[in-house]
Amino acid sequence: MTVASLQDAAERLAVLLNGGGAPATQPGEGDLVLEPEIAPRPLAAAAGPPSEVWAVDGGQALVADARCLQVFVARAARVCFRGGRCALEDEGELRAWLLGGEEDRVVAAGLGLGVAPGAAVDVNLLRDHEEWQAVRRCVDEAEPGGLVLVDGDLQPDWRIPTPLLVSVLERAASRQVTLAGVVKRSALARRGAPLVGQLELEAEAAFGPRARWWTPVARTAVTGTGARRIFVARLDPDARFAFRIDLPACEDAVAEAALAALATVADDAGFPGYPYPLTVADRLAACPPWLRADAGFVLDELLAGAGVPAVVRERAFADRHRLMERA
Repeated sequence: MTVASLQDAAERLAVLLNGGGAPATQPGEGDLVLEPEIAPRPLAAAAGPPSEVWAVDGGQALVADARCLQVFVARAARVCFRGGRCALEDEGELRAWLLGGEEDRVVAAGLGLGVAPGAAVDVNLLRDHEEWQAVRRCVDEAEPGGLVLVDGDLQPDWRIPTPLLVSVLERAASRQVTLAGVVKRSALARRGAPLVGQLELEAEAAFGPRARWWTPVARTAVTGTGARRIFVARLDPDARFAFRIDLPACEDAVAEAALAALATVADDAGFPGYPYPLTVADRLAACPPWLRADAGFVLDELLAGAGVPAVVRERAFADRHRLMERA
């Protein structure tokens, strides 16, 4: 290890973390503009949870890897809580996708999202496809006054055309359903340093260690139906962390009411401050090693049934790195 280079990096990092970056502010995402003033405000939880809370999260796994060809599985789980009780657990259909070479073009056309024919296709796009189809179903099925939570920001993969997001936001608004994205780890930055961590310290100094708080931090540069506002909020007195929360463009009073409603379900016992319905959706959508292995066994049997010899299958998908590490 080169100690001198590590020391240089540490010195520069210390300057940024201590607030000594350039005066210019930026949020870490090209389509966002920081609010002119960012200061935490107290937040009171609503009197009770919304009538319905839906949550969506996606999962994916690599099943077989021939480098030039890969087989992935992806799915999106949905859960619904009514009156504080779980009324629906839907782990979602596990779908398999073959990627690589000309197969990318076939997959892009089959998604039906208007993805450009020449666009690169990867598992991130596939997972977003599954998630936003599930989000649309939740919005359609939610009762007026309901809350639909998405794991991550309210921005589909950049390859998915804007009309998809606009249509979902319009549908949610017409049905009086609140749509919110909750981001576990944010890239938002101020003076080059992580913004959320700065706000956590500022809020603790201003309100004490057990305060709920919120603040608007950014908005999308574009306006209209697809516009969004970005907030940071600490939703539970016992929470160690605050979270970035995306909402459709709205006035501060509407945003505060939505965050107050979200605070009523941010009671995950293992991770205080994070919405429990999203934790359930995350568990359902996960693709653990045993599931990946089962899918791999089924794929191998199907290839054998299609006449692909065992030696061809083994040479195509053998992980030489892992074999060398075991040697």
